[in-house]
Formats: sequence, C-alpha cells, structure tokens
Amino acid sequence: MATPIGNLGDMTPRALDVLGQADLVLCEDTRTTGRLLGHWGVRAKLAPYHEHNAARMRPEVLRRLEAGERIALVSDAGTPLVSDPGYKLVREAAGAGHQVRAVPGASALTAALSIAGLPTDRVLFLGFPPAKPGERRSSFAGLAHETATLVFYESPNRIARTLAELAEALGPRQAAVARELTKLYEEVVRGPLPELAARFEATPPRGEIVLLIEGHRTPAREAAGEGDALPAGGALDAAAVEKLLPPLVKALGANRAARLLAELTGAPRKAFYARAVALTGDDDAEGEG
Repeated sequence: MATPIGNLGDMTPRALDVLGQADLVLCEDTRTTGRLLGHWGVRAKLAPYHEHNAARMRPEVLRRLEAGERIALVSDAGTPLVSDPGYKLVREAAGAGHQVRAVPGASALTAALSIAGLPTDRVLFLGFPPAKPGERRSSFAGLAHETATLVFYESPNRIARTLAELAEALGPRQAAVARELTKLYEEVVRGPLPELAARFEATPPRGEIVLLIEGHRTPAREAAGEGDALPAGGALDAAAVEKLLPPLVKALGANRAARLLAELTGAPRKAFYARAVALTGDDDAEGEG
C-alpha cells in the first residue's frame, strides 16, 4: 500500500484502516514506518522486507498467509514496487492462490508527471540511472530514439552530472526536475537539458528528485504540436500508426491514406487526415471529402 512521499496528509483513511487490521506490516525500514504509524496512532507489528533479506523472508511470509494472516507491504515513501523491492513476493503470493489487493495513494512518479508539463500519452519509467560510467553512457545513448517521455529517479549529488550526460546523449530536449514533491520546499524547474545541467552544477539541490525528459519527436509527432498520440485500434497501436502514416501518404496521398487507416483502426478519419496534411504541406487532389 502507498504511504506519503512527504506530506503526511496524503495518507489515506483506507490505508490507515488496513494497517490497523494487519497481522504483520512488511516495510523497508521499520524505524521509518514506525514513525509514520506512531504519528497516526496505529499499532502494528513490523518486520523488515528489503532486497537484502527478501529471499529469506518470502517463505515465512507465504507460510503466514497460508495460516490466514493479513499482511501489508509498504515502502518507506510512495507506492510499493515502483523502484522498490516486492514484485517477487506479489508474484509468489498470487501464484499460491492468495488475494493481493492494491491500496493506492501517493507516488512520486505520477505526482511529477502531473505537473511537469510534458506529454503523458506515452511514458517510460527507468528508475535510477546506472552508477557505472560505461553503463550510463550506453543506457542514455540507447534512449535517443525513444518517443515516450522519460522518467528517472536521481539523487541530488548526481543530478547535475546526469543532466549533462543526458544533454550530450539526447541533445537540448525540454526537461523538468521535480524536487521535494508534496513537502515544504517543493520545486519544479523546467527547461532544456543543458540549461538545467548548468543550473544544478552551480547550485546543487537538496532532497529527493524526479527527472522527466521529453521523448524523441518524430516528424509526425512534431506536426501534432503537443505530442498527442495518433488514434489506434484493431491490430495497430499508436506507435504502429505513427510509422505507417508517412509512407502511406507518400504512396496514396493524404486523403486515401487517412481513409485506409480509419478502416484499419476504426478511429475517425479526420485525425489521420489532419496529420497527413501536416506532413505533406497541403491537401491532395482528392480533397478532404
């Protein structure tokens, strides 16, 4: 279940109720979770569950579930399994026939996306960048043609270097650095990657950081303005439609290409036609019809 990422007021009544009824609460750090529960006056038995003891703990947790106990899994802050351990436990518990329920709430990932001002039709969450220089360069270079908005978590002492390396790999793309979300000194700084790198090199930030970067803008995506996805349907997803449109326009003209894609996807023809015209510069001989 989700716990606050800063503002304690983001703790939901349902989460408090579930924690109060749990026979055991699994958490990354019992001290952190203990302080949270103490703030709300909730008494619960806590046990650590993290990457260093997960393999040893899972059989015991499954045994207790088999005995009918109610067990809650939380992270230090935010939603479990989003850049936190736990998916193997969920997989094994579900595989053993136990009911696994989500208790949603705060998440740094979704909070940052909601205020970054970048497209959210396609998002690629990448967690923390690799620590080793070679792996970082290779990882960043591999994202050059990714059209989704990229989202990283990063530490304040590495953010300037990460921004500079991403600027080198991806160019001067628009980005947003969201810092201390929901806390007293919450801040979102937006701008091209090189400018953000220079800013945070000159003035190192504090607090937890979410870094968001616009994706690669294809000609069709540029023509759409805000990066809105083309309609999709049938056997074609939006990415497939995006790739098909330019060659279809070249071969058939804007009008016929739009009609064909509308038939294949079941989506309105007008959206395809408007993008096709934007790609070619003018209407084709058949007109919009």
